[in-house]
Amino acid sequence: MTINFENIKTPAYVIDENKIKANLLKLNNVKQQTGCKILLATKAYSCYNTYPLISRYLDGTTNSSTNEARLSFEEFGKEVHLYSPAFKLSDINDINQTVNSIIFNSNNQFQMFKEELHETIEIGLRLNPEHIEVENPMYSPCAPGSRFGILRQDLEHIHLDRVSGFHIHALCQNNEDSLGRLITSTEEKFESYLKLEQIKWINFGGGHMVSRPGYDMNILCDHINRFQEKYNVQVILEPGEAVVFDAGYLVAEVIDIVHNKMNIAILDASATAHMPDVLEMPYRPDIIDAAVFEEKKYSYRLGGNTCLSGDIIGEYSFDAPLKIGQKIVFTDMAQYTMVKNTLFNGIELPRIYIFSESKVLNCNKEFGFEIFKTRL
Repeated sequence: MTINFENIKTPAYVIDENKIKANLLKLNNVKQQTGCKILLATKAYSCYNTYPLISRYLDGTTNSSTNEARLSFEEFGKEVHLYSPAFKLSDINDINQTVNSIIFNSNNQFQMFKEELHETIEIGLRLNPEHIEVENPMYSPCAPGSRFGILRQDLEHIHLDRVSGFHIHALCQNNEDSLGRLITSTEEKFESYLKLEQIKWINFGGGHMVSRPGYDMNILCDHINRFQEKYNVQVILEPGEAVVFDAGYLVAEVIDIVHNKMNIAILDASATAHMPDVLEMPYRPDIIDAAVFEEKKYSYRLGGNTCLSGDIIGEYSFDAPLKIGQKIVFTDMAQYTMVKNTLFNGIELPRIYIFSESKVLNCNKEFGFEIFKTRL
């Protein structure tokens, strides 16, 4: 059974659990081959009604705020890891109640919090290897001037009491060759610290596109196994996008068509409000049964229903003319969408549908005026 998008009230996200499961099986294979630990990066995807499925395969979650950590604690049921560029002292109660492992971004933060944490909470430090694999500075954690992580020369002055691991995040949508280079750079800068007896784990962050076609998982496993054996540590990976790659859709409806040098279809979905990475990266999302501009007979620019002049999703072509009321289905829309939604212009938040493992489609969440009102 395939998803019948025609019966879906728009705008709406649709999450396909079977596609998530296919990604999880690939990640689970990496775990089986290496003994590494894999966590869901909830900053990318926090649709917790699918957590029961994801928790069957992954070891827990990695979170970027105490709110994400609390949601993971309440709904995921496994390890809760936490990292943020900075915490406030008022966060300490939430941290102590929900977190298993915390990573500090600086020595200031480490010294401020280490005596306040429960003894059962593992402590790590984020390191900056100054290694760049990401061209876009918007998504490059180790670019010059980055606020993330401790530099090699600064680590020398830190007394590492209670520290049991290091966090090194430098990737975004990268393949296994990028991880290999990152490992080499990490060893060159931090090898003496990696060999410390107290260091039990090294977290190589997210950005590993393990579930994308063409990713060589055998090479990934070789990298992990060699590193773990050499330093007697456990490697941790924190994929977000790879967990839900190609497992989500954004279904929109054409609500008007205008002409200004080209045909322009106005949708009830928005780039700025519902898929902001389209504007931030930027990129052009794929649409089912559509092609690039002018490849097919009928071409359109697709725009969102907000006042932002730049709320343009992209330019596409179709086999037949678009009609008002017609559904448009964007693919690969699970990651960095729901977690980044805004209510700009009071535009409607998309419903959330889940297409279950048993291939049943249900509307899981629907948002109305009260959601808009209570935020203002």
